[in-house]
Amino acid sequence: MVKTSIFQQAIETVEKLSLEEQQMLIDTIQKRLHQQRRAIISKEITEIRQEVTEGKVQFGSVDEFLNELDRLSRRLG
Repeated sequence: MVKTSIFQQAIETVEKLSLEEQQMLIDTIQKRLHQQRRAIISKEITEIRQEVTEGKVQFGSVDEFLNELDRLSRRLG
């Protein structure tokens, strides 16, 4: 007996739905994906704000960043 993957089973189940139901499913999944992405971004923003509050983040220009990288690479190299 060939074992069907969960993904393939899901596709086969969706194909049994009417076109209207398939569209509703797509809309629902897209909304949930957007909500998950927003939750991830919100969590990352919270973490970044905490790092800024703790002084773990430095601000500067691109030139300052490149100079710091150069300085570190000379120190390690």
